[in-house]
Amino acid sequence: MTEGRWQVPLSDVATDDELVRAAADTVKSGWWSMGPRVAEFEEKFAELCGSSHALAVANGTAALHLALLAVECGPGDEVLVPSLNFVAAANTIVHTGATPVFVDICGDDDLNMDPADVEAAVTPATKAIVVLHYGGYAADLDALMGIAEKHSLVVVEDAAHAPGGTYNGRKCGTFGAIGCFSFFSNKNLPVGEGGMMVTDDDELRERLRLLRSHGMTTLTWDRHRGHAHSYDVVTHGFNYRLDEIRAALGLVQLNRLPKENERRAEISARYRKELHGTAGITMPFPDPEAQHLSSHHLAVVLMPAGVDRFAVRTALEERRIQTSVHYPPIHQFSAYDELGGRRPLLRTDAVADRVLTLPLYAGMSEDQIETVVGELVSAVESASP
Repeated sequence: MTEGRWQVPLSDVATDDELVRAAADTVKSGWWSMGPRVAEFEEKFAELCGSSHALAVANGTAALHLALLAVECGPGDEVLVPSLNFVAAANTIVHTGATPVFVDICGDDDLNMDPADVEAAVTPATKAIVVLHYGGYAADLDALMGIAEKHSLVVVEDAAHAPGGTYNGRKCGTFGAIGCFSFFSNKNLPVGEGGMMVTDDDELRERLRLLRSHGMTTLTWDRHRGHAHSYDVVTHGFNYRLDEIRAALGLVQLNRLPKENERRAEISARYRKELHGTAGITMPFPDPEAQHLSSHHLAVVLMPAGVDRFAVRTALEERRIQTSVHYPPIHQFSAYDELGGRRPLLRTDAVADRVLTLPLYAGMSEDQIETVVGELVSAVESASP
């Protein structure tokens, strides 16, 4: 339910009796930590993706961290990652002891990582590629998987934006060794905080399972049911588990995901029709191939060069329309200045000050869409040099 200062918020979580009952029933059950609802959520999510295994975790960042550890990224390794990305992707690489190496985007029409620049960034120290599906639009997996095979690299898919999205009819997150998803409140499948990892590799599944919960061979739920009476610790793991309440919400949201994504697609198409080419505004990913089904997580536009983005955002804020920027490039953050030998990222730098994220959520009304379109065009025209 939209509340407070925004007439049109950036995202909005719809709450109803079904979600409330799911949470309340879980609370009443008396078992709140990882248990049967998490197991069911994992099973259903694996079915959605067509994966052999799914493992729920505390958040999408935890998913990326465990995935990189499971594929044995560590000190001395380099991991290729797009800079136009949320900083968690680079932070998790650093936390393994490996070094993030930033790669450029394809250009104004495609904000995903450029396979040619990925190829150019490979060195003898390169261990893995973290492939982001920006905004829910699949990266060029044919090219990227080919590069990975050529150089014997591991691919970890950052599919935080792409639950339900496809590439050549196959679900995003299932091409690499491990696919990672996020269920943060602004995501397509929101539970508040939460994440998921999917894999077809039995050995990786076992590593992920152990790393997720302190390296323990059995869980509290196993011992509660009498399926185990003790445990060993066989690796130095973490507490990255998901709880039962969020899993219960996830099960409800999972059933709604197809319709939610369909509505997001309708709103994105409306934005594209009204905005692309108007007042110098463009919208990336103009002609996705039919077999590449986006989840439409983000509605991003590029403003004309020279337009003051701050002025545009301020004007929209005055009209109670919330916007964001996805993303400030990671290589521009102070924490990453220490990385030596920075590669030129000309196309990323060229869009950094022009990218603007518009409101997008399934519950948007037609009046809200019209308001965003009209006010954005007016704000851009006013801020043009």
